[in-house]
Amino acid sequence: MTLNLKVLTRNRTVWDSKVKEIVLSTDSGHIGVLPNHAPIVTGLDIGILRIRLNDQWFAVALMGGFATIRNNEITILAHDAEKGSDIDPQEAQQTLEIAEENLRKAEGTIERIEAKLALRRAKTRVTAINGIA
Repeated sequence: MTLNLKVLTRNRTVWDSKVKEIVLSTDSGHIGVLPNHAPIVTGLDIGILRIRLNDQWFAVALMGGFATIRNNEITILAHDAEKGSDIDPQEAQQTLEIAEENLRKAEGTIERIEAKLALRRAKTRVTAINGIA
């Protein structure tokens, strides 16, 4: 059996195919989804969506959103998402270094919170490039 997975952002479809299994980074932790999973709606955290096609795993960087799982149909509505294979490694590494520097320089609560979120997003993109962590 397979699952039908769609990963959508507000302006594009990032993934749309049958898959064997996924692992989602939700607001309450990671969950694995196999065929015939119980129906759920869950919030997504910034993190890696792991996708198994046959015996190969793929990584997608998700920047939060929501997922619905019902009748072997998974729909992910993400704030933003990128396949690891589509991310430029040099640009992602530069973004990570800038985010780390911005966090070191951050002053005040709001600036620190924004810098920490930018760092989490940057780390997630680098992890997606490197595959399954």
